[in-house]
Amino acid sequence: MLELRHRGGCPGPGGAVASPPREGEAAGGDHETESTSDKETDIDDRYGDLDSRLDSDIPEIPPSADRTPEILKRALSGLSSRWKNWWIRGILTLTMISLFFLIIYMGSFMLMLLVLSIQVKCFHEIITIGYRVYRSYDLPWFRTLSWYFLLCVNYFFYGETVADYFATFVQREEQLQFLIRYHRFISFALYLAGFCMFVLSLVKKHYRLQFYMHRLLEEDIIFVESERTQKMYLPANGVHFLFPKVGFLVPISSVICNDITAYLFGFFFGRTPLIKLSPKKTWEGFIGGFFSTVVFGFIETVSMYPFQIHSIALSTFASLIGPFGGFFASGFKRAFKIKDFANTIPGHGGIMDRFDCQYLMATFVHVYITSFIRGPNPSKVLQQLLVLQPEQQLNIYKTLKTHLIEKGILQPTLKV
Repeated sequence: MLELRHRGGCPGPGGAVASPPREGEAAGGDHETESTSDKETDIDDRYGDLDSRLDSDIPEIPPSADRTPEILKRALSGLSSRWKNWWIRGILTLTMISLFFLIIYMGSFMLMLLVLSIQVKCFHEIITIGYRVYRSYDLPWFRTLSWYFLLCVNYFFYGETVADYFATFVQREEQLQFLIRYHRFISFALYLAGFCMFVLSLVKKHYRLQFYMHRLLEEDIIFVESERTQKMYLPANGVHFLFPKVGFLVPISSVICNDITAYLFGFFFGRTPLIKLSPKKTWEGFIGGFFSTVVFGFIETVSMYPFQIHSIALSTFASLIGPFGGFFASGFKRAFKIKDFANTIPGHGGIMDRFDCQYLMATFVHVYITSFIRGPNPSKVLQQLLVLQPEQQLNIYKTLKTHLIEKGILQPTLKV
């Protein structure tokens, strides 16, 4: 796979590829007389050939089967493919939005389960694409290592969340105290085990491919399972009582609004192509989606002054920068010669096709909230205090009491 094919070259001794004589240079002449620029050009040509060889080696992936319900197919059978896709996307979009708000109504626990399910499904869709490439070379342990590293990352991030926000509960359970106290060491030990497994799985003649796929795996985990994504979606990441709207509903609904309005403006008015990675995206859809999303975000928080400012910032990011998450996903799919990540949702593709922008938005929300809205976390401070020695806790108590008395918040106790 990794052999270099040189245009006009022929195998030399030992299987090396010999370059043809350059103009003005006798065959078998002294190579030390080559100029630096000629050498650099030669290197560029070699790596260019390698890149094209790698791309051509990617196996063709057959198109996904159509999973559109038969009742919809029969109802829309008389329409053109363009309008048929319009109705399928529209009906499935309304269905997904309804289910989303139903799960929000069911409470925080169901919401966290939904987020975890989405993350796992998105990761599954990505590694399934990589597995097709990996399997074609009969390389071991790709799926095993993929899911193992996903488990390690989830253990680390969710453990950090439990330690941050449920410190009081954790202190009552001795087993949890041990897990929390040594949480990072346990997480690192788990990672080291996976690291050793990867090294042991290396196969001669395919090292480059394996390191390439391992790097891709790491980037997938960072993208899909990042700490910022996890904490954005967890209710404990709140801006107190305002979190459900400012920290969750506004960014999520802004991305949804931008997706829908950009599609509508592009469908009816789109004429000017926006980016080559996504030929169907147009400037008309992009601009129409931007203005619609900003107006929607303002109206959504009109009764929550001064949070309209934050809402405008979030909706602006969702409509101007958020779509680049979709462009990135389009480039990824083109690299692997596929149309969609999967065929989970008729008319939409896979779960990853619908959440590519949401992950980028989640990262921004976490950074924005921690930078401009949320202050110190009392639960985390309490957790750190509870693990101190009694003498240290008493000293902090006396210092805090003196401070509160000086501020006039507490009345000094009278000594009898």
